[in-house]
Amino acid sequence: MEGKELIADDESLAMNGLHLNGQDSLVQALLTDFYQITMCYAHWMNKKSESHAVFDLYFRKNPFQGEYTIFAGLEDCLRFVENFRFSSSDLEYIRHVLPNAEEGFFEYLAALDCKKVRIEAIPEGTVVFPKVPLLIVSGPIGICQLLETTLLNLVNYASLVATNASRFKLAAGGEMQLLEFGLRRAQGPNGGLSASKYCYVGGFDGTSNVLAGKLYGIPVKGTQAHSFICSFSSETDLNIRSIRTVDGKEVDLYELAKEKLSWLMNTINWGVARSELSQGELASFVAYAIAFPTSFLALIDTYDVLRSGVINFLSVALALHDCGYRSLGVRIDSGDLSYLSKEIRIRFKKVAQADSSLSFVASLTIVASNDINEETIISLNEQKHEINAYGVGTHLVTCQKQPALGCVYKLVSCDGEPKIKLSQDVSKITIPCKKLCFRVYGKSGNPILDLMTIRGDEDFTHFETDADGNKVEFQSSRTEKYEGSILCRHPFEEGRRCLVSSECQIHRLHRVYWDGELKEKLPTLPEIRSHVFSELSKLRSDHKRYLNPTPYKVSVSSILFDFLHDQWLKNAPICQLE
Repeated sequence: MEGKELIADDESLAMNGLHLNGQDSLVQALLTDFYQITMCYAHWMNKKSESHAVFDLYFRKNPFQGEYTIFAGLEDCLRFVENFRFSSSDLEYIRHVLPNAEEGFFEYLAALDCKKVRIEAIPEGTVVFPKVPLLIVSGPIGICQLLETTLLNLVNYASLVATNASRFKLAAGGEMQLLEFGLRRAQGPNGGLSASKYCYVGGFDGTSNVLAGKLYGIPVKGTQAHSFICSFSSETDLNIRSIRTVDGKEVDLYELAKEKLSWLMNTINWGVARSELSQGELASFVAYAIAFPTSFLALIDTYDVLRSGVINFLSVALALHDCGYRSLGVRIDSGDLSYLSKEIRIRFKKVAQADSSLSFVASLTIVASNDINEETIISLNEQKHEINAYGVGTHLVTCQKQPALGCVYKLVSCDGEPKIKLSQDVSKITIPCKKLCFRVYGKSGNPILDLMTIRGDEDFTHFETDADGNKVEFQSSRTEKYEGSILCRHPFEEGRRCLVSSECQIHRLHRVYWDGELKEKLPTLPEIRSHVFSELSKLRSDHKRYLNPTPYKVSVSSILFDFLHDQWLKNAPICQLE
């Protein structure tokens, strides 16, 4: 059943499967680090739990040695916030781990929800870059602090694996079908479901994960394992041999396959004796073809791809063709994938040339699996393979190349006072204050720069709002204006700066998704996936290339640059020498 049919049949899937499985029942108020609760108690004890705070959730470096990231997990965050409450059993457990806490704290927790919280976010599926907040969370510091760990958990892996999937898609090319086969290698059942969901968002076309198919409407794909092939030793293992043709006749498919095998051996020189072909393999193919005559795709590397598997497959495929059915193709799961795919294609074409009625055989699908990673795909491209689809598991869902994105959640304002976190590592210095963030598009229509400024910056107070974002109109005559342009600066390096022309289109990045309640209609999973494709198509190719991609500029306005460095000096201790 196709994914869109699933969605049509079950309206509950409009929420992308949320709240329909045990995974999501784990996303609750207690899914947090202990120190979040202890900090919340300390704030409450100090009568500061209602102080207005602003937190930025962002990452410091793009993953996989690349220069872009796909933002994912927003809907999961919003559903978590929407349902945030401590249960009576939660409160009893907190009493157990905080035995000396005052009773009033538990009364505070019992009444706590996210009605006073506001979340501004970049739309899910958008291409994002370091330092720019993915989420801006504001509200009472007590509740905002309690949200930190769960929000990070929901964004970190989702964004990481969606980005990984998009990189596989870019490496493979737009015409290549990509299938996610990672459930058995994922980090537990929750990781397996998240991987299937966000690999689909990132560009994969289907999954082997049946539960993910049910919950999220993702197309489910699969063939057979070597164990199925090995379970047949000869034709005696075929308890059912007949198949009903498209015309309604009963045909012994095994006998017909043997006839086709004789024709193949007599018509084409395979360089192999018929006695070398595995009888058990042929029987297994027939059994599977009887079960799935309209979608027969065979795993052909159990014994020998070229000396047995491909020949036995073609025998069954031609037999099915006589019965009115069109086979899909083959899968190879070991060996030299480039060489084997080209040799298989040569054999397919020989069969097509031998009989004009079999021309379809030349274009049958070849699926390749076997521990495939991004580098494997790039290498296969260089070898001009004949593969039509990849099944990818371990390297995709475990993000073996980089296991974590490294998102952080930092306080940037409290009760209207800017907050900065300093470090000897400049990349870990935070940018204080609540910010406005924009994406600048050049004359070619490609994004060229992300720009952050202070809320209230007069250069950005006049803009037209539309459904897709905000177009900025520069109004100020401050010194940062240069003949109709605006100066954009690197946050920490004074000499790195550039001018943006007022002719450029500039759109605001964030929307208000939550302000005590949901404020935006959330997109479906296919809509998020389409947004990813659109975003990547706009990004310049040099930002996406595998080797030495061009860094994307993330800048601050002059007023924010001056403010940041003023706060840096104001909060940095002055060393006294004696």
